[in-house]
Amino acid sequence: MKLARVIGTVVSTRKVDSIRDLKILMIQPLDEKLEPAGSPVAAIDTVQAGYRDLVYFTLSREAALALPDPFSPVDASITGIVDQVNIEDIGISNKESIFHQETVKKVTS
Repeated sequence: MKLARVIGTVVSTRKVDSIRDLKILMIQPLDEKLEPAGSPVAAIDTVQAGYRDLVYFTLSREAALALPDPFSPVDASITGIVDQVNIEDIGISNKESIFHQETVKKVTS
């Protein structure tokens, strides 16, 4: 699962029968700092999310499993609305420089 922000809706006049009654939303994937990461994605809404909601979503085959018909032709689906995000440990703040140093050490050894 990944976090995203709902940034818009998709209007479709024709859909496959298995997703006919489902809403399609545009979502912007987010990184661990809740900043935009990558390109927006069209996703099937299974939880009645709204504009600017923070949501989590699944991709690939797992996206179809969240739908009433698990054989629906979808690549992304919104599977939850996020109420709150708590980050207790930011992890390694300088991981790029640490891993770069490790690589340099191995190459020079």
